[in-house]
Amino acid sequence: MKENIKKHKNYKFPSELRYDLGSKDWVVVATGRAKKPEMFKKEKKERERMKFKKDCPFCQIQTQENPTLIFSNSKEIPFEGWKNILNKWSTIVVPNKYPAFLPYPKLEEKIEGGLFHKMNAVGFHEVVITKDHNRQIANFSVDEVYELFNVYQKRYVSLMKEKFVNYVSIFHNHGHQAGASIAHPHSQIITTPLIDTDLRKALSNANSYSKEKNECIYCLMNKWEMKTKKRIIFENKDFIALCPFASKTAFEVIVSPKKHLSYFEEITESQMWNLSEAFGTAIKKIYKGLNDPDYNFYLHSAPCDGKDHSYYHWHWTILPKTSIWAGFEIGTKIEISTIEPEKAAQYLRKQ
Repeated sequence: MKENIKKHKNYKFPSELRYDLGSKDWVVVATGRAKKPEMFKKEKKERERMKFKKDCPFCQIQTQENPTLIFSNSKEIPFEGWKNILNKWSTIVVPNKYPAFLPYPKLEEKIEGGLFHKMNAVGFHEVVITKDHNRQIANFSVDEVYELFNVYQKRYVSLMKEKFVNYVSIFHNHGHQAGASIAHPHSQIITTPLIDTDLRKALSNANSYSKEKNECIYCLMNKWEMKTKKRIIFENKDFIALCPFASKTAFEVIVSPKKHLSYFEEITESQMWNLSEAFGTAIKKIYKGLNDPDYNFYLHSAPCDGKDHSYYHWHWTILPKTSIWAGFEIGTKIEISTIEPEKAAQYLRKQ
């Protein structure tokens, strides 16, 4: 095997393993299989869309369950019957017709055979719908992004008060490869009595670091990113958008508060405006630079389970669908990215 090891002084190792301080996971940056940033642009494809008025259930909003929240041009309005709001609403929240979680007065837990633990899926499952069938978030103004995030926050605050709600998940799927079964732009909110594995691990790691170093691990990483600037794609007074050092996918972007903030629901109005600017800018850069790729984005915030999670630092993660998991990724849970985050950030900054 030794004869296969390259010894030239200028030889650059074809891949890197990078350690994610937040999750304590390793990722592979496979520079040996690297692509130029422009190569991630896919040929422009006309997205399959349902006929606007005829087939789209969200264009026929009156066919949905009664809304839990309605906004009309950044102002909340009451529900007084579908006829009164059909021409007024701009963002609306309705219960999911096919929910994964359902409200129930009792959390029932059982153990099967002394081994298998199960409980009923108690919670809420809602859909956040923006009105225009053909305008996605990348085409929104800052005002429109602000309205959407305002809706997220208001539903978060309302749902966290409900029984058996310890965690509120807010996420958005854009495109078929990202799991969007309906083309009309929409996000989803799901509450659970549990805390998901990924966030639970991040909470544990952040708590351990805070106890040991008396400092937030996310604040520390953000300080370094703001000092070096090489992975930041946008920043304003309150927020930075960056391609993380250990990106899980090519062109992953995290939008994070500069100030230490643990609970998304406590965001102020001025912070919300700056979040809307930073997030909207990041989505636009991904849209332009990667030619409207499929993507997911989601919120990680300290849970609402009544415990003190002030050591955590909330943030939004945007994951473009630039590759498909294969056997290695599925078997090892180690992601492979084919572009260095520094090059991805440099490319996105120019968009």
